[in-house]
Formats: sequence, C-alpha cells, structure tokens
Amino acid sequence: MSSNSNYYCSLLKICTETRNRSQAKKIHCHILRTIKDPETFLLNNLVNAYGKLGDLTYARNLFDKIPQPNLFSWNTILFTYSKSGNLSDMNDIFNRMPKRDGVSWNSLISGYASRALVTDAVKGYNSMLGDGAANLNRITFSTMLILSSSQGCIHLGRQIHGQIVKFGFGSYVFVGCPLMDTYSKAGFVYDAKQVFDETPERNVVMYNTMITGFLRCGMVEDSWSLFHSMREKDPISWTTMITGLTQNGLYKEAIDLFREMRTEGLVMDQFTFGSMLTACGGLMALKEGKQAHAFVIRTNHMDNVFVGSALVDMYCKCKRIAFAEAVFKRMTHKNVVSWTALLVGYGQNGYSEEAIRVFCDMQRNGINPDYYTLGSVISSCANLASLEEGSQFHGQAIVSGLFSFTTVSNALVTLYSKCGSIEDANRLFNEMNFRDEVSWTALVSGYAQFGKADETIDLFQKMLAHGLKPDEVTFVGVLSACSRAGLVEKGYQYFESMVKEHGIMPVVDHYTCMIDLRSRAGRLEEARCFINKMPMPPDTIGWSTLLSSCRLHGNLEVGKWAAASLQELEPNNPAGYILLSSIYAAKGKWDYVSELRRGMRDKGVRKEPGCSWIKYKGKVHIFSADDQTSPFSDQIYAELDKLNHKMIEEGYVPDLSTVLHDVEESEKKKMLNYHSERLAIAFGLIFIPPGLPIRIVKNLRVCGDCHNATKYISKITQREILVRDAVRFHLFKDGTCSCGDFW
Repeated sequence: MSSNSNYYCSLLKICTETRNRSQAKKIHCHILRTIKDPETFLLNNLVNAYGKLGDLTYARNLFDKIPQPNLFSWNTILFTYSKSGNLSDMNDIFNRMPKRDGVSWNSLISGYASRALVTDAVKGYNSMLGDGAANLNRITFSTMLILSSSQGCIHLGRQIHGQIVKFGFGSYVFVGCPLMDTYSKAGFVYDAKQVFDETPERNVVMYNTMITGFLRCGMVEDSWSLFHSMREKDPISWTTMITGLTQNGLYKEAIDLFREMRTEGLVMDQFTFGSMLTACGGLMALKEGKQAHAFVIRTNHMDNVFVGSALVDMYCKCKRIAFAEAVFKRMTHKNVVSWTALLVGYGQNGYSEEAIRVFCDMQRNGINPDYYTLGSVISSCANLASLEEGSQFHGQAIVSGLFSFTTVSNALVTLYSKCGSIEDANRLFNEMNFRDEVSWTALVSGYAQFGKADETIDLFQKMLAHGLKPDEVTFVGVLSACSRAGLVEKGYQYFESMVKEHGIMPVVDHYTCMIDLRSRAGRLEEARCFINKMPMPPDTIGWSTLLSSCRLHGNLEVGKWAAASLQELEPNNPAGYILLSSIYAAKGKWDYVSELRRGMRDKGVRKEPGCSWIKYKGKVHIFSADDQTSPFSDQIYAELDKLNHKMIEEGYVPDLSTVLHDVEESEKKKMLNYHSERLAIAFGLIFIPPGLPIRIVKNLRVCGDCHNATKYISKITQREILVRDAVRFHLFKDGTCSCGDFW
C-alpha cells in the first residue's frame, strides 16, 4: 500500500464526514490524473465514499471497473445497497459474491431488518447459520434483536436469546442492551432484569436501558433504586429518568430531578428540555416553564425544532396562548409537530376558529398534516358545529389515506354527532375497521345529545359486550340519556354499576346527571335529599338544572332553595334570578319578579342576551329577539306572520307563562312570535333550498314555547329543522322533536 493511497484515503474520509460530494469527485479526478493503476485498496475507499455520500450510480460504476475486486470490495458495495434500501441490487451482489464472511451476511440481514422484512431477515439468519456458526458475531445478534423489538416479535426475540446463550455471546453488553429492550417493550420486564443481572460487566448503557424498561412498565420505584445505585451517571441517565417520570405523570418529580441535574452541571439536550417542558405543561407550572425557557435560550437550544415545539405546547397547556404564538413565530424551523402543537393549543383553549386558520396556514407553507393534526382540526370544527368545513376535512382524510387512523375516524364521528348528523356519525362508526373506547363513547354521547335513550343504551350494552371499558365520559352520556327520556330507575342502575362494576368514582358531572334525572321527572324532594348527601356541593350547572325543573313543575319552595344556593356560589350568574323569576311569573307574583329584577340591577348582574345564528353561503347570519337589523327583515317578519296564522289553524296555543313581563296578553304573544330562533328559522325557510335541513344554533336554551312552535313549523313546511341550543340537539320533523316531551 503506497503512501499516496493512504493520503487520498484520508482525504476521502474527510469528505464523507463533512458530506462534501463535490470535493470527493475532485479527489477522484485527481487520482485518475496522477495514478495510472490505482490499488484495489484505494478503489475500495472510493466506492465506500460514494456509497456513504448517497451516490449509488458512481459507487456501482466504480466497483464494476475494479480489475480484481477482493472480499472487501464486494462487502463495500453490498453494504452500500443494504444501507440505501436497494434490496434488489443488494440480493444481486450477494448472490454473485465468490466468497462471503460474517460482514457479508450481516449486511444482508441488516438490509432486510431496516425495511422491517422479518421473514426475509430470519431466512438470511438461518442461511448464515447453515454457512457456518463462525460467521456469527455480536452485530448479527444485535441486528436481529433490534428487529424483534421494533416489530414486537417477542417469540423471535426469545429464540435469538437461546442462540446467544448457545454460542456464548451472553456476556456481551452490545448484545445485552437490545435483548433487554426487546423484553421490556413486550412487557416482560423481569426477563429483561434477569438479562441485566446475568451480565457480568455492565456499563452505563445497560443501566440506562434497564431504567427505561422499568419506567416503560410503570415500575417507578425500581427505576429510582437502580438510578441511585449507579456509580457513574451520564446525561442520558438523567434524561431517561426525567422522561420516564414525565411519561408516568410524575411531573413534579421530573421537574425536581431536572433542577438537580442542572445543579450537577451536566449537559442537557433536546430530549431533556422536551421532557421538562412537558412536565411543566402537565402541572400548568408557568413559573417553572418560563425558567426552563430562559435556560433554553442561554444554552442555545431555541433553534431546535423539538425544543421549540415543546415550548409552544407548554405555554398552550398553561393557557398562555399569546406566549405560545410568540415562540412559534420566532422559530426558524417548523415541522408538523410545531404546527400541530399550536393548532391543538388553540383548540384546547377555546379558539377553534384560530385552530382552523393555523391548519390552513400550515398547508400553505407546504407542511402536510399527519393523523393527529387532521384529527385535531376536525375536533375544532366539531366544537364550532361547523359541518361545512368539517366535511371538507373529511374529504381530505379520504384523499390522504388518513381516514384509516382511529384518531381521525373518532374525530369525524364526534363532528357529525355535534353537528346534528347522527345518522352520518353512525354510518361512519360502522365503516370503521377498528373501534376503541373513544369511538364508542363519541357515538354514545351523540345519541344522548339527541335524547335517543333507547339507541344510547343499546349502543352502551354493545360496547360492554365487545369487552371495552367505559370511562367517565361514557357514563355522562348514558346517564343524561336516561334523564332526558325519563328513565329514572334505569338511570339509578347505571349510576350504581358505574361505581360497583366499573370502579369509576363519580365526579360532579355524574352527580349533575342524577340531579337532572330526579328533578326532570318531578321528584324534586328526592333531588334535594340527593344533593344533601353528595360528597361535594353541586356546581353552577347542577343548581341551574334543579332550578329549571322547579320552574317546569312550579315548585317554588325547592326553587327558592336552589336559587339561593346558586346565588351564593356565583353571585353574578343571572340564571338564579331569571329562573326564579319564571316561577314567580307563572304564579302571577309580579311583585317578587320586580324585586328580583331590582336586585339584579343593583348588583350589576346582566342577563346574557339570547341570540341564534344560521350559516348560508359561507356567511353567518345572527339574530336577537325582535331584531330589525337584517337587510331581509321585511321578508323574515312576513314569513313569520304567515306561519303564525297557519300554526294557530293547526291548533298552536302560545305558552304565555314563559314571558316574564307583566303586560297585556297580546303583547306577550308578540314577544314570543319574534324570538331569535324563530327569526333564524324564517330566514332558513326563505333561503335554504327545499330538501336541505335548516340548521340553527342558539347560545341559550330554547324556551318551551319556541320548542312547541318549531314542531308546528316543521309539520306545516315539511322541513327538517335542526336546533343546537346550550344543552342539546333538537331535530324537528313532521311535527315532532327527537327529544320527545323531555326537552
């Protein structure tokens, strides 16, 4: 081997390390000009350089021109094809090799393993054994174990373990680490621990792998014990513990360990900061999150896309969306994770329209969404009850192939449920290849919102029959369905089974459903006794639910108690005053109504004005009671007057008890005629083409008279009218409502 060859090989090595392809080609040209017959050693290094730089054509052409290729030559081009994933050429070279060694077989197996071709890799391994056990080395076993681990092939891993013991490789740390990883990923953490214990010389990598295995299986105490027993810890040891604690929900412990690591003066990487920021977000620990942010800046990690995305996520979870926006805008590099973090943050903080805007901006910037991004933006559409945009994203899910992901399918079921298209939600649910607990719960909740108790209960029973475990949200849907359908005894049974059979402790939402179950059925004294026995007092919704039922059944005594409790809990909430006023008004006690109104005025309590809106040709049209601001007001009021005459002919009688004003009967009728939802319905009748449903959204609960009137309107006009109010969906069709009389 000449000194010139050594010199050129050193230069080629520098080119591969710096990824400088053009310089490598210049060196190649210089070799051709200065050396008449380059040595095979030098040509092998040129092939290796081109292969590592990704220029397979140059590598192959050069290999084919080697006069007398040796085993290293063949292994070099074989490894190049194996590494690049060009399996066809890899097989061709392997089959043409006049001689093979362990490196040749390892390259073949590695090529299959890198493409997750388990069967081919196993065939290659068995052929290698047939060629002679002397070819086996630690790289062979490590490659097969990594393949077993990544593909969840625990049986293959056990077989390889047996061969490791048989051929005497059990003491190699290089083999022990992937073997431990294979067992722990499959949940066999004690087998991993046995491998750890039986390895005579353990290095820090083995300790880190075992700690990861413990944490992956939720064995936090064992991981702490092993961590503290380490004589030497590297930064990866600390980061592994911080990450594992975060993944196990032990956010405070993760933050404390981060502080300790910082005190030790250890180098932190993107994974350390990412886990720390996730812990801060999980605890909503804004102060600690800001401190970590400052440390990120001081250590020059702000340009790291992983850290930047974690910062955006942390600020969103701490409900500091403006800070998240600022971090996002300053990021020099953004990927789909960065965009998704901001999009999800907007959605979780109630800014669904902004979430949709971020999604559109992301696509304009050439970033393709993944399944999680698409599922999140569809969820934002569901929160807005925006069927039009949601349907467009549904189309995108089909075209992109992301519909097959359960996260996307679940979001679509929720979308159609929340937009009132329960039949479409059910169709999508039935088309899903795989359904998890979220899938079933989404449809259960959808049916419950429609008041379809039989369908809700039937679906819930099928969910149990499929062996799926319901959660707190599932039971809220089931209990609310029982409540709205008046199934008191069945509701009791489900509430008891939730605790006794499913081990779910009731939270305030479940107790609210039980209050509603009793009070809606007129069992107001039972509801009061139930409240007095609750482990925690009802929230605003619970007291308002009881008070609404008191208004419905005219129970002044319980109503006064509920109103007083609600006013004590939230003095500025108008619901207590308004609902109690309704009870007094229904009994003709106008002096008490006036007194309550004075109390509201003196305390500065304001009633939220009711409004309804309808979307037409991409524009949202908003109406309030007696609204005259629409450019179509004349047409709308004319349509309502015409409808009112037809309704009276059909037998409609206005419920004047819902008018909380001591005025003449004719004036009360006029007030009812022009409620916001009726104005929106009239607009829909004028502009929405026949055959299409009229979709209305109202910010408050639909009053009893408008509920009854809309039944008549649906019968007279033969139109489907879907109203989503503050409580539920109402599908009016042929003079009936989906919720029956339990509105």
